[in-house]
Amino acid sequence: MSDWETRSFSEVAHIFNGNSINESEKKIHFEGLSEGVPYIGTKDVSFKHEIKYESGVRIPNGKQGRFKLAPANTIFVCAEGGSAGKKIALADRAVFFGNKLFAISPTSSTCNRFVFYYCLSNAFSSQFKNAMSGLIGGVSLNKFKDFSIALPPLREQQRIVAILDEAFEGIAKAIANAEKSIAHARELFKSHLQSIFLQRGEGWAETTLEKVLRTQPRNGWSPPAANHSESGTPVLTLSSVTGFQFRPEKVKFTSAHTEPRRHYWVENGDFLITRSNTPELVGHVAIASGIMEPTIYPDLIMRMNTDTKQVLTEFIYYQLRTPELRSAIAGRAQGANPTMKKIIKGAVQTLPICVPPLSVQEEIVVQLSVLSSETKRLETIYQRKLALLDDLKKSLLQQAFAGEL
Repeated sequence: MSDWETRSFSEVAHIFNGNSINESEKKIHFEGLSEGVPYIGTKDVSFKHEIKYESGVRIPNGKQGRFKLAPANTIFVCAEGGSAGKKIALADRAVFFGNKLFAISPTSSTCNRFVFYYCLSNAFSSQFKNAMSGLIGGVSLNKFKDFSIALPPLREQQRIVAILDEAFEGIAKAIANAEKSIAHARELFKSHLQSIFLQRGEGWAETTLEKVLRTQPRNGWSPPAANHSESGTPVLTLSSVTGFQFRPEKVKFTSAHTEPRRHYWVENGDFLITRSNTPELVGHVAIASGIMEPTIYPDLIMRMNTDTKQVLTEFIYYQLRTPELRSAIAGRAQGANPTMKKIIKGAVQTLPICVPPLSVQEEIVVQLSVLSSETKRLETIYQRKLALLDDLKKSLLQQAFAGEL
């Protein structure tokens, strides 16, 4: 690496951020246009390093003067928030962009894809994390301009990029195949689940959820944020139920005073449902298990218990995962915010269900449990493959910027 030089970002590229547009102005002047240059924000840059150009916002010719244009082959990096330093992409066309994105437009003596790959490396990530500050978490433009990058001669940059391009293309295909296999396994389970509850035999009775419950749905309690602590009483988070699998380790802790006889304690075997989340995730259900110490369930989760003389909890759990009832839950979820919906107690209680004799329920639960376990086993295999592929990408990037390729 004797011919490599360490330079600042500002020495090898034009670094600038974009322009914000308030929502009312955006709706009046820039949304729904068929002509003009695309405008992108942080939401249009994915964690997979892709850009969604057709977000519905364009800047027409007569209004482009006040906006900063990023040329094709510009690298974008999210500057603040939860995706800061993680959402990174290379544009294949000229775009206008928001002020929470940093644009890196390399000079002619620097290969843009070499800089792009550097921004995916641990070396870049380490610099970004060290420079972050503020409550939201972000990096200032001046600090970003001072980030360093080690550059070999242009021809060597291009050689390294060619190797990485070929390797990353193969990795991308392997990732796509693994993700497709995971989706296929899930679809098979969903299809089988649906067929069981559609092909009802004799003795199935139509009723509503509230009529087969021993205790009705009830919200938990969320301790004051001021009492959040590193230790204390565990409180379940929404992610403990999200995904139809109970995760007892998904907790935060509170130092708030608690009372042993209050309703908000969760126990193994309790049937839980999330009452607030995105439209796709609201109403996810799980059965509590693996709880080893007194644990609180929060306000955004409802707890209930089935009347085991009528139904098995596992049977209701699987039925509430069917496409029909998932659709019913989504339809009953309310809220003005399109990205966050809530489902109320009454909407849960009146969900329509069908109940066969207990012996039939037991057979169905055994059948679905076996299939669910096999689905999870396959998912685990492919998730491990995805992790290995991600490690391979990191290893290649590390070698590339250590001059070892």
